[in-house]
Amino acid sequence: MNKVKSLIQSTSEWRRGALSAVLGLVVLSLLTGSLACGNSDSKTAGGKRVILLGFDGMDYEVTTRLMAEGRLPNLSRLAEMGGFSSLETAVPPQSPVAWSNFITGMDSGGHGIYDFVHRRPESMMPYLSTSHTEDADKHWQFGDWKIPLAGGEVELLRRGQPFWEVLEEAGVETTIIRMPANFPPSGKATRELSGMGTPDLVGTSGTFSFYTSELFAFEGEDISGGHVYEVYPYDNMVEGTLIGPDNPFRIEEEELEAPFEVYIDPEEDLVKLVLGDQERILAVGEWSDWLTVEFEMAPTQTLPAIVRFYLKQAHPELELYASPLNLDPKNPAMPISTPESYAAELAEATSRYYTQEMPEDTKALSGGIFDYAEFLDQARLAGEQMMVQFEYVLDQFEDGLLFYYFGNLDQISHMLWRTMDPEHPAYDAEIDGPFASAIEDIYVQFDGIVGYALENMGDDTTLIVMSDHGFTSWRRTFNLNTWLKQNGYITFKDPNRRDDPGLFLNVDWSKSSAYALGLNGLYINLKGREKNGIVPPAEREALMDELAEKLLAVIDPVTGEPAITKMYKREEVYQSRGYLDIGPDLVVGYAKGTRASGGSAMGEFPPEVIEDNTDWWSGDHCMDHETVPGILVVNRPLAKEATSLKNLGAAVLAEFGIDKFPLDEAEPAG
Repeated sequence: MNKVKSLIQSTSEWRRGALSAVLGLVVLSLLTGSLACGNSDSKTAGGKRVILLGFDGMDYEVTTRLMAEGRLPNLSRLAEMGGFSSLETAVPPQSPVAWSNFITGMDSGGHGIYDFVHRRPESMMPYLSTSHTEDADKHWQFGDWKIPLAGGEVELLRRGQPFWEVLEEAGVETTIIRMPANFPPSGKATRELSGMGTPDLVGTSGTFSFYTSELFAFEGEDISGGHVYEVYPYDNMVEGTLIGPDNPFRIEEEELEAPFEVYIDPEEDLVKLVLGDQERILAVGEWSDWLTVEFEMAPTQTLPAIVRFYLKQAHPELELYASPLNLDPKNPAMPISTPESYAAELAEATSRYYTQEMPEDTKALSGGIFDYAEFLDQARLAGEQMMVQFEYVLDQFEDGLLFYYFGNLDQISHMLWRTMDPEHPAYDAEIDGPFASAIEDIYVQFDGIVGYALENMGDDTTLIVMSDHGFTSWRRTFNLNTWLKQNGYITFKDPNRRDDPGLFLNVDWSKSSAYALGLNGLYINLKGREKNGIVPPAEREALMDELAEKLLAVIDPVTGEPAITKMYKREEVYQSRGYLDIGPDLVVGYAKGTRASGGSAMGEFPPEVIEDNTDWWSGDHCMDHETVPGILVVNRPLAKEATSLKNLGAAVLAEFGIDKFPLDEAEPAG
């Protein structure tokens, strides 16, 4: 499986620390009854209404074509009322970078987000770019138990002032629902619910469980992002266990567990699921509703979560999927909303919902747990919950700004793009052909959301529809570290070693001048900056020029076209200042249809420089940003023109008569 995807989706072992860090805070909140989060002051907005719909991954070319075919009547109507244009995305066009551009009005140089992963030059280890955790460092111990005396901390690493904070300071109410790159929630909005970046209960972006009675099921296969458990039926009954995070009250590592039972009907394709005092009857192909889970941490303390089950098969073998353990919005184990009670308010009004950052379980599809139909069914459940919630939020919206994010299209486009691209290396007519319309169907569904907003938003409301980037087929994979190795910029400690340990563990830094990390980043092994840097600072510029010239000259032998179409020096491409030192020295803009490999992005060295992408993850956007613009559709001309994500926030503020955003970029807020 794509290794950087594993990091992005499972967020690796580094992110497991998120829960161990924040559980100190959770434990203290359980003991003291407080888990304060954010701003609960009431404000008035003076009657101005702006609704902003964020459709992640809505592509300009696809949208234009479907509008021309008459399949997006509401977006076409909106465009006729105000306008429709492409929207320049970020460099690079990765979601956390793009949304941070929009939020702050700055590029990466100002907000400090350059990729899904960054590296610590002093250790050469990667870390998640958007948030950082600190463990609770003081405990009271007795026997095998410990009680945190000071809470852990989760820090949002995105710098800069969010545009909604400016509105709040002007007395304008803001409601910000699932804004990416906003976990923990900023606490600056009147109401907000965190989105992309919000972990599941075990500190990842979503780790499923799959229980099967088939012996040696998936043995030897890489099921990244989930765990497969063998269960053993006895008298048509199976005992299973949901595995939670480590118990923060125990000195020795000990995973929290919650048992459940499955009673299999001997004749029908039915089971009875029992979890605590909850019972559900499931037929094959049926999903449960959300069930609550209580992990016992100590005699008087429990950790809450929610889970839903899918019965894939009852006979001849049991196959039962359990979703990632989501934070219970009615009782979240860490702050996910402003005010703290808002997540519960939404759940009370519309039922419990996915709280993890990207609920569509792409990992279950790529791991062979789901087929296309099952994946789309699970994605539909997540999407329908978002729509029901949007209807409630829109009904409650009176004035000010409402931002609502929809991520369904992005995840489905990643996984099913090959279904509408017969030229894709992984295309299989028998498997992919029946689902060729799946992505376009989501466009049509999003058009329905626009129609609902138009009919229910009230008079004198500005409606803005935008996306953070476009999409295209990912056909060819570029292994940048392999290229660096073959061209003499990286030297191995042991050139005869056959297994690749990853994370640059076989790299001889005393003889290596450059390396790649993340999907678009290229770093100089700079003396005085990197742990074992060898390139003198005076030679950095010349080496960057040399690398850029050589990489732009690389021709893909299959396509006959350049594999890379843009190379950016960070000092030249980023105009904002304050956090340039975090970013890579060079940003690689891959040709449309080509993307960095996940293995290379995590310090591995696949054998070939360029190869076919045969991964389930068949669509992408982490390429030359000029080839994957987003969209902007408005129901009336905006007071200030918006041409890119970077200036869209300023255009939103201009609708409220505010003309200064962002703050002085030489001294970014935050």
